Amino acid sequence: MIKRFLPIKLRTRMTWILGVIALVQTGAIGWFAAQHLGSALDQQIGNRALAVAKTIAVMPEVVSAVAQGNTDRLQPLSLSLASESGAYFVVIGDRQGTRLAHPNPQKIGHSMMDDDDDDNSIVLVSGKTFVSKNSGSLGDSMRGKAPVFDAAGEQVIGVVSVGFLLNQVQGTIQRYQQILLAVVLVAFFLSVLMALWIANHFQRAIFGLEPEQIGQLFEERNATLESVREGIIAINKQGSITTVNKTAIETLGLSPAAEVIGEQLEVILPDSRMVEVLLTGEPQFDKEVWLNDKHLVVNRVPIIQDGQVLGAVSSFRPKDELDRVSKKLERTEQLADSLRSQAHEYSNKLHTLAGLIQMGATDDALELIGQESRNHQQLIRLLIEAVPDSTLAGCLLGKFNQARERNIHLRIDPDSHMVDIPPAISRLDLVSILGNLIDNAIDATLESLKNSSDSGQILLVMTDLGDELIFEVEDQGPGIPDDQLVTIFRKGVTSKSAEGHGYGLHLVRSLVDRLGGQITVEPGSQKIGTRFVVSIPKLTSSVT
Repeated sequence: MIKRFLPIKLRTRMTWILGVIALVQTGAIGWFAAQHLGSALDQQIGNRALAVAKTIAVMPEVVSAVAQGNTDRLQPLSLSLASESGAYFVVIGDRQGTRLAHPNPQKIGHSMMDDDDDDNSIVLVSGKTFVSKNSGSLGDSMRGKAPVFDAAGEQVIGVVSVGFLLNQVQGTIQRYQQILLAVVLVAFFLSVLMALWIANHFQRAIFGLEPEQIGQLFEERNATLESVREGIIAINKQGSITTVNKTAIETLGLSPAAEVIGEQLEVILPDSRMVEVLLTGEPQFDKEVWLNDKHLVVNRVPIIQDGQVLGAVSSFRPKDELDRVSKKLERTEQLADSLRSQAHEYSNKLHTLAGLIQMGATDDALELIGQESRNHQQLIRLLIEAVPDSTLAGCLLGKFNQARERNIHLRIDPDSHMVDIPPAISRLDLVSILGNLIDNAIDATLESLKNSSDSGQILLVMTDLGDELIFEVEDQGPGIPDDQLVTIFRKGVTSKSAEGHGYGLHLVRSLVDRLGGQITVEPGSQKIGTRFVVSIPKLTSSVT
């Protein structure tokens, strides 16, 4: 069985890495300090021994006693000076290097050359000071030697040697090493604590994710950006582009992402208003804008962390694409309504025919069948002759059945003529315009007849004579007050209390404007209701 090991967490890895780095650094510093501590202390103690030797060598009583060879005076004096200076020994010799004072009285009168003849010869001959580490009759020591000059200061008459035992030096070094080791351990402990703090802070900054998870999220983010059909652009707090997907580049005609990322948004898209989101922190949804000669529907959302705006993201899609989707959905709904209306209508007729046949009233049944056939044949014949376009004719037939189901007669003027429709004018646009106007007329007519059992009527007149396509839809509704004529085409404005209304006339107005046409509102021909008149130029240039 293969045992699967879980990856080490980022915080643990960072702690180990930073801890090892701290250990190596403090260890290297400690080793370097320990290596140089001995030589530094040797030099320091040697300088101290030399300083004591030079001080003793110029003392008048020492100079006088050396000149006289007065051992009795120098012996106690050397012991006293050694004690006061903390030196292990103070040895004084004459011009020939014979000991005049020594910690061991038995050595007095013997030559100092037995210990370190070279050092003593240098001092006695040249009159120069000297520091050395050597082994003598008193053991291994660090020594400082200074010449003793006569009272006139001209001739060397003796030598002073001051020494500190090396075991004293080693003890001092060990004390310093212990202190250094304690400092290194404290520094390492503090470094580990700092490593833990840095690791925890870094982990919080990346929301507790592991590097592998961040890499996976990065790949998922790239795949998501490239898979969506909307253009996406993100900027940071400074207004520089940080993210752009392929759809955005294709929609806006931008340079490749490698050239765009890092550039200022105002340089790439001077007309963009994403900077407003950075300043206000307020999102913007479903805004229709013109950008790089493109009519877009844009959403802009700020990126907020800890109450601060760190950037903004904008997603957008061409408006004509959304309109096409909306029109297809609307056409599907209209077809479904038409089929439902026809099914309901013919269900009622079939039940009536079944009842007449059961009662034996075959003549009445045949008359009903003939009347129904004549009505539909008359409508179909009119649509075939006046509206040969199948998309527009199908819409009108569906609306006819939908209106009849609601006890309203949609009458199409027999003189209507809509044959010369230019190919540049979208049939889906015409279907949306007529469908919404007829739906609005049905609702208005029902509103005026809600307390009556009478049936209502809607009149549709169409003509393609001249340079325009003209559609007139007249209802029998309560009419529109003069003060509302300006607002009825605004999005969301409606006289109905139910939700979901207030968009039909707004869509009609938008489509008419897009086709370069006009829409007017007039009173009905019988002083009741409202007539909507739409005129669309045949030589239209759609606004996209």
